Amino acid sequence: MQRTPGTGNLSERLLLALVVILSTATVAQNVAQNASENASNTIPAKRPPRQVLVSISDRKLAVLENGNVIRTFPVSVGSAVSPSPTGEFQIVNRLANPTYYHPSTVIPPGNDNPIGPRWIGLSQKGFGIHGTNQPRSIGHAASHGCIRLSNRDIVQFFQMVSVGDAVSIRSERDEQIAQIFGGVADTDTSAVAQVKSTPPIQNGGGQ
Repeated sequence: MQRTPGTGNLSERLLLALVVILSTATVAQNVAQNASENASNTIPAKRPPRQVLVSISDRKLAVLENGNVIRTFPVSVGSAVSPSPTGEFQIVNRLANPTYYHPSTVIPPGNDNPIGPRWIGLSQKGFGIHGTNQPRSIGHAASHGCIRLSNRDIVQFFQMVSVGDAVSIRSERDEQIAQIFGGVADTDTSAVAQVKSTPPIQNGGGQ
C-alpha cells in the first residue's frame, strides 16, 4: 500500500512532541523550585511600614504594625562592657546565610557562625539584629552590642521586616514599653522619652 506523503513518520513526530512537552515541564518545575528556595532572600511584599521595639531591660523585642503588636521575641542584648546602642534606627540591609567576618577570622554559614542564619543590619554601622551560635545567651545581657535572637526566631523575624522599617532600642521603661512587655513604667524617664530619644552611641559594634 502506498503511504500518504508526510505521514510516514507520524509516530516519530508524536514522540518528539511528547519529549518537548516533558522538557518544558521539567524546566518550569526547576524554575519554580529555585524561586521557592530563594524566597527567604526576597523582601516581603508591599505592606505598611513596621516598627521594631527593643526593650533592653526586658530583654525582649516586639514587631508593631499600625501601633499593634504582631509578635514578640526574647533577645540577648549588649553586655555591661559592650552595651547595645540606644535610640532610633532603620533597617538598612537583610542577609540570608551571612558569612561572619572579623579581623583574622572568616566563618562561613553554618552551625558555628556567631551571627546565625540571618543578619538584619541597622543604620548604625557595625550593629544589627541576628541569630547566634550561643542559644543560652538569649534572655541575658551577653552580646557585643547587637541584638540576638535564637536561630529559629531570627528566621521568622527576618520575614516580618523590610529595609526602611524603624527600629527603636530603649533602655528606659517608658509607658509604651510597660504596656507592651508588662510591668510598671519608670516615671522618672517616661516623660523624657516622650519628647526626646536617646542619641545613638557613636562607637563600638559587633555581635
